[in-house]
Amino acid sequence: MFLSELKIWNFRKFGIGENGNSGLHLKFNPGLNLLVGENDSGKTTIIDAIKMVLFTQSYDYYRFEDEDFFIKNGASEDDRTKDLKIECVFRDFTYKEAAHFLEWLSFEEGPDGKPKYYLKVFVKARRENGRIYRDVRAGSDEQGTALDGKARDLLRTVYLRPLRDAEFELNPRKKSRLSQILYRHKDFADKEGHPLKRAVDDANEQIQSFFEGADVDNPEKGGTEIVCKINNYLSHFSSVKNPLESSVSIADTNLRTILEQLGLSLSNNGVGLGSNNLLFIAAEFLLLKRDDYTGLKLTLIEEIEAHLHPQAQLRLIEYLQAESGTHESDKVQLILTTHSPNLASKVNLENLIVCKDGSVFNMGYGQTKLEKGDYLFLERFLDVTKANLFFADGVILVEGDAENLLIPTIAEIIGRPLAKHGVSIVNVGSTAFLRYSRIFQRENLDEFMGMPVAIITDCDIKPNRYYEDNGKDVPDSEYLEQIKRAIVKKQDAYTGRPVKTFVSPYWTLEYVIALSDFKKEFYRAVLQAGKIKNSNQIGLTEAKEDEINKDVETKFKEWRDGKFSDEKIAFEIYNNFIIGKEISKAIIAQCFAKILSEYFDREDIAKKLLGDDKFGYIIDAINYATSENVNKAENADD
Repeated sequence: MFLSELKIWNFRKFGIGENGNSGLHLKFNPGLNLLVGENDSGKTTIIDAIKMVLFTQSYDYYRFEDEDFFIKNGASEDDRTKDLKIECVFRDFTYKEAAHFLEWLSFEEGPDGKPKYYLKVFVKARRENGRIYRDVRAGSDEQGTALDGKARDLLRTVYLRPLRDAEFELNPRKKSRLSQILYRHKDFADKEGHPLKRAVDDANEQIQSFFEGADVDNPEKGGTEIVCKINNYLSHFSSVKNPLESSVSIADTNLRTILEQLGLSLSNNGVGLGSNNLLFIAAEFLLLKRDDYTGLKLTLIEEIEAHLHPQAQLRLIEYLQAESGTHESDKVQLILTTHSPNLASKVNLENLIVCKDGSVFNMGYGQTKLEKGDYLFLERFLDVTKANLFFADGVILVEGDAENLLIPTIAEIIGRPLAKHGVSIVNVGSTAFLRYSRIFQRENLDEFMGMPVAIITDCDIKPNRYYEDNGKDVPDSEYLEQIKRAIVKKQDAYTGRPVKTFVSPYWTLEYVIALSDFKKEFYRAVLQAGKIKNSNQIGLTEAKEDEINKDVETKFKEWRDGKFSDEKIAFEIYNNFIIGKEISKAIIAQCFAKILSEYFDREDIAKKLLGDDKFGYIIDAINYATSENVNKAENADD
């Protein structure tokens, strides 16, 4: 069996839906589920909701507080709801598992038309007269019936806290987690005649013999009179009716007490928090994957990456993903949370659940607009830098390094810094926008990812000048119509809420900048990139910079004297210098961004950028990606 669905009404940030429906309805995979998202997006609330219904195998007690009841943003404490409900639905029971829950099981029609078991367990809580009352029940109807102790124990989950102290959990102490794991293992089924008890009994006999007192006639035998002296003192302290006596032993011979004296540690010297964290997870798997385990094999781990460096994170998630996807007989369901793009990039997209602004979005097939081939593509190419998009408030998708380097600078200059607005810029490295944009587009139109996603791309319509050598001449009206058709075609292909497409008004980004009022600065950046390419140096000397500035002035005087049009100048810069001399577009963009960022009057350059229609599509994309409120109505016609 596995946890198939979670529904929440009025618990923390999840309120109540339309017509009394749950404020959250989340479907889980039977194997690995990785909850990703920014801070305060609801990941911990989901984990805590499951714990409130099922409790944990460490027998920690969780109770509801006033703060757990939903309150609308901006409302007063008096407006906090009085009732909440959390519901868990379990499916895929084996006959052996179902036998433990017969009283509470219900039936539903499976995909093959045959009846299937399912179990619905829910907790209701109510605030009344300053107290909070809770009731856990199971069954298909609204009232349900109470679960007995055995059934409840079989539904307990393993839970690992965020920033957990793994060393403390595995050290000897009363009710230690290690003792709980070992006590339930099949190797400790014989509670009375276990070999450990006999070993401790033998050890205690020797210890007690030592503490009974020194042998005056045989000093070499050793021993001490400590216990005798303590008992002598006790004889004075205690009454005749209730004389007190002491003895020294290493442990009570009760097996549970013996196990509480044991600790688990790594044999390596000087290990840190990360290694102990891995040891703790390994110990928990020892319990979950034992052969005789018939309960719920569900593990909840918050911030799975805690204390682990990136490579250790990858090794761990690779193993967990493999183990949760195979071996039906001992399959473990995992629900993990993370802030790590490393993990988000490594896990199959179908195992991701994105938490965003109090909503959740399962990335599984059939939930998004992604097709099967898209999942395979993204599995290969969704690397750690691109996985930042799952943690962002907005996203800009670009097709090359030039846009990736230049757009953040433009955003900074116009007062819309991407980092400040939580916007990730993702270089897809090609024109595979459709595959990436579908990540954000839902199959169910009622689900809306309120994350603005801007696609910036080229129209890729070459100007007349490009064809002149071949004697081809396209009228201006037809040329403009080609551009219009290209823009509409790309917008139709990629746009779909919350994704909007912003297409260059001419050929490419570089050609557009060469057409703009910044053509002289851009040409200087082209010459700088050429010098860097030829000298294999990152920076340029002051003498080189002076030489470049003179070349710029000379060339522009030549073009003005020759009455070159803006289109001809742009073509000269883009086709004859950038393409003709094979200068890296990325280096050019980096040089141009540096020139813009070092402009002496930031107010003036911002005004100049905002007033230049050639940069309009870039400005519009930045404004959209950094917008605070993106709603359904805004995207309804897309």
